[in-house]
Amino acid sequence: MPATRIPMRQITEILRLKYEAKLSNEKVARASGVSKGVVCKYLHLAAARCVTWPLPEGTDEARLEALLFPATAKPSRFAQPDYFEVHQELKRKGVTLQLLWAEHVAVHEEQAYRYSQYCHHYRRWVRAQRRSMRQVHRVGEKTFIDYCGPTVPVICRNTGNVQRAQIFVAVLGASSYTYAEATWTQSLPDWIASHQRAFRFFGGVTELQIPDYVPGGIIGVMCPSPLCC
Repeated sequence: MPATRIPMRQITEILRLKYEAKLSNEKVARASGVSKGVVCKYLHLAAARCVTWPLPEGTDEARLEALLFPATAKPSRFAQPDYFEVHQELKRKGVTLQLLWAEHVAVHEEQAYRYSQYCHHYRRWVRAQRRSMRQVHRVGEKTFIDYCGPTVPVICRNTGNVQRAQIFVAVLGASSYTYAEATWTQSLPDWIASHQRAFRFFGGVTELQIPDYVPGGIIGVMCPSPLCC
């Protein structure tokens, strides 16, 4: 069943807000009452169909619909994504498979895979590119610890000031049971306190705590002499 298309007047408003009002995709989404992914989808579709703003004189909703969604013959096969390019794009901050799939659909329309198949074929491609070593995690053995790369904005309700919060994550190796919290810094007091709260949440301490990355300030406190490391 094809995805439900938003009304043409709403697509027109998205184009106007983006190119005439020059709003960000996020602000366009809020003003239009749709998700940011939907905004990206129709902006990419308009670019792919060479639809510019302002619209050509005399372009009504019916004409815009014909430009964006021309009648096509039933496809004989699916358009194959460039999975190497997909893999490279996913390394960029904020890029997700769902966003890349939406761009793929905007270009290929009915020839595009559904999202589940798009993900399935991409992951199968990834597995074929590399050899992997299977690791068996014993219950209660390891907790994997890291800070997320992206931070989260916290807005003061009184002043409107924005402060960025760090995201601490701890995951049990055997079950993938996850604890996450926000702290103001990655300093040693926050690092230790986050561990304590994670262990209380898990109800115990594993044999090993394995950090993927330890902030430099913590290393400096824990290893004051270069010889001790």
